Amino acid sequence: MQALELLLGRRSQPRLETPPPSGKVLDNIIQAGLAAPDHKCLTPWRFVICQGKGLDKLGEIFQQAAINNDREQATVERAIQLPHRAPMVLVAICNYTQDEKVPRVEQIASTSCAVQSMQMAAVAQGFQGIWRTGWYAKDSYVKEMLECKDEDEIVGFLYLGSSKLKNMKRPTRDAAMFVEHWD
Repeated sequence: MQALELLLGRRSQPRLETPPPSGKVLDNIIQAGLAAPDHKCLTPWRFVICQGKGLDKLGEIFQQAAINNDREQATVERAIQLPHRAPMVLVAICNYTQDEKVPRVEQIASTSCAVQSMQMAAVAQGFQGIWRTGWYAKDSYVKEMLECKDEDEIVGFLYLGSSKLKNMKRPTRDAAMFVEHWD
């Protein structure tokens, strides 16, 4: 797949099934993330890969967070199944490092770039994914269970797997609505 075709044609795929990426393919996905822009080489990221029983554990964390937040019963019951929407969930965490030249927002952006690169590497190798956040990414209990410090940020949950579905066509956007030229 050509790089420009990959970038212009990318669409999140929410219906994912086995097999998930593994072996060299998964290594490539991780290496793509580790190659993200990283001012001063702070490597402000940490990734937790959940599969099998790891998906169960993540679901239990989500369920307890829903209980802790007095969510409605339907949300509590659904929470445990959320990670099972794919055979693999990669949790992307920005591990913030105090640095006067690299503010927190830049470290979060760097971690976000890593997630984007990992999703693109998955798609380039024939897999699909969807990047999700939601309130679980901000929840203090979820962060505690994922061993985040107070200043750390869960940037998202990258669901990865295979799909038999074809990508829907991306809507064309008028660049003039989003771009200014200062000549």
